[in-house]
Amino acid sequence: MVALALLPLGCAIAPSNDEIAAQSTAMLKASFKATGQAGLDRLNQDETQRVCSELPPGKAPAKEVAERIEKMNLATIRYPADVAGPVGANCYACHQLAPQELSFGTIGPSLYQFAKLRGYGADTQRYAYGKIFNADAFAACSTMPRFGHNSILTEQQIKDVTALLMDPQSPVNK
Repeated sequence: MVALALLPLGCAIAPSNDEIAAQSTAMLKASFKATGQAGLDRLNQDETQRVCSELPPGKAPAKEVAERIEKMNLATIRYPADVAGPVGANCYACHQLAPQELSFGTIGPSLYQFAKLRGYGADTQRYAYGKIFNADAFAACSTMPRFGHNSILTEQQIKDVTALLMDPQSPVNK
């Protein structure tokens, strides 16, 4: 009888998910040390990260949520006027770029023959640049980092990676 009377009290003092999240974030921020490009600002989630973090692991967002995320992120891409192995990124960690590679990641799709298969035109070039700049503009909650959006790569570095993917003479397209 006493246990049943205390049961509501136990539920009333348990922290909410929001409180647990706030406590966890405060603990993480207190113990995180900024080093190089990994600054404390990386601990602050934007709207895209918040929505994607709330999804169960491996679950894609609902179609209307994905469309909203993609539209919001597409608006952040700053294309250079001349968009026709950088520091801060490691494409090989997630992608295959050339057939002679012995070791490469499999988290992302193979990029071997990227432009050869998709075409060398301006639309493919803009897509490649935009995908590197902010992958969530094309696939909501993508596992690919938002290299330009998060200032991991400079505009020039993104242009260099795009050129690697688009150049017919690149090892990627041979």
